[in-house]
Amino acid sequence: MAKFFEYKGRPLVRNGNTLYYGNMFDPYVVMLQVVSTREKDDLVLADKVTVQMMSTDPTVDPMKMVVKKSEKNGLYQAIDIASIWLDRALGEENHAE
Repeated sequence: MAKFFEYKGRPLVRNGNTLYYGNMFDPYVVMLQVVSTREKDDLVLADKVTVQMMSTDPTVDPMKMVVKKSEKNGLYQAIDIASIWLDRALGEENHAE
């Protein structure tokens, strides 16, 4: 099996401006979409990021797959809330430090 980059013990995979956080074998995964960017010095940084926690159950109606949604300023805030949501949803209050 391929080894993915991890954040707090969960896989984090990027495809363009979309990042997927979590294990696809768990009941939920979080999709983060970079909506806008800004430049600082020579770097392009994520500015607005949409965060959506989604069910991975293939039998769920596609219109009901998203169970939580938010928009955050910056990738750090987005991935931080994603981690909290997954910890709570999966019952892992003390997941990875």
